[in-house]
Amino acid sequence: MTEDIFFKDPIFLWLLLFFPIIIIWYFFTSNKSQALLKISSTKGFKGKSNLFLKNLRFLPSVFRVLALILIVLAIARPQSVDVSTRTKTNKGIDIVMAIDISSSMLAQDLKPNRLSSLKRVASAFIDDRISDRIGLVVYAGESYTKTPITSDRGIVKKSLGEITYQKIIDDGTAIGMGLATSVNRLKDSPAKSKVIILLTDGVNNSGFIDPKIATELAVEYGIKTYTIGLGSNGNARAPVGILPNGKFKYGITKVEIDEELLKTIANSTGGLYFRATDNKKLQEIYQEINKLEKTKIQEFKYYNYDEKYRKLIFLAIGFIFLEWFLKSTFLKSFV
Repeated sequence: MTEDIFFKDPIFLWLLLFFPIIIIWYFFTSNKSQALLKISSTKGFKGKSNLFLKNLRFLPSVFRVLALILIVLAIARPQSVDVSTRTKTNKGIDIVMAIDISSSMLAQDLKPNRLSSLKRVASAFIDDRISDRIGLVVYAGESYTKTPITSDRGIVKKSLGEITYQKIIDDGTAIGMGLATSVNRLKDSPAKSKVIILLTDGVNNSGFIDPKIATELAVEYGIKTYTIGLGSNGNARAPVGILPNGKFKYGITKVEIDEELLKTIANSTGGLYFRATDNKKLQEIYQEINKLEKTKIQEFKYYNYDEKYRKLIFLAIGFIFLEWFLKSTFLKSFV
């Protein structure tokens, strides 16, 4: 494609400005180069002159000009370049997202509810972590690993989409166990940077591992923890009981989040604490974490240049040969 071609030494293209002058000069001087025969009358020459043969004598000069133009273009060195790119990750990050799946995550202060809003925002966060490994830990009254750390974002997103409130594990909020399980997934990781994003909407009221002990483990293994308190300020419509048909009964309840504990976990491990009171704020928090934890990627570009001047030189030689051939054969009488 012509748009992929550029000139290595474009300064030589200025020589093309002289060609209009050369053509004009040749036009006005061409007749003077022809021999003249003076006669008293042309009545003896009958028939019309052959304009084709008359104008054919200009053809060698046209070939010569074309050859010179091609030579100038060749001197300017037209090239095309093919660029290939290879990336090298200098600093990989392993991330575990610890998600509270207690019944209070079905509260409707975030739309349509806290858990659904979180899944949507977390999915977009996973899409942005192209070069990192991600795992999922879920917890309520106890905790377990939903997805081990993997670089397959498709698997992580699929597992995230499958997270729902179920009575497989006891209800409650075991922040200490959720954090400890996350630390356990990361402690043997060879990654240079290890991060936990711990989200909850309540206070630690379950589990047999104290959050402070889990925090000390995170500090020991050099695992940075970002904590997110999820829930509006004040009251929210949330499950308060179970109806005879097995569905939740909703009512207005007070939003209680142990912010002091979450701040302590974040500060002790070198992370930050965030409070998400609505859908927009939750999205902004994950975007902020995404900016703070950037994977360093080194990009290498390889350039493969293809010289185009050879074809122009061959064409120029062809025109020079045609000029010589015409002058030596058909147009010998004109020159």
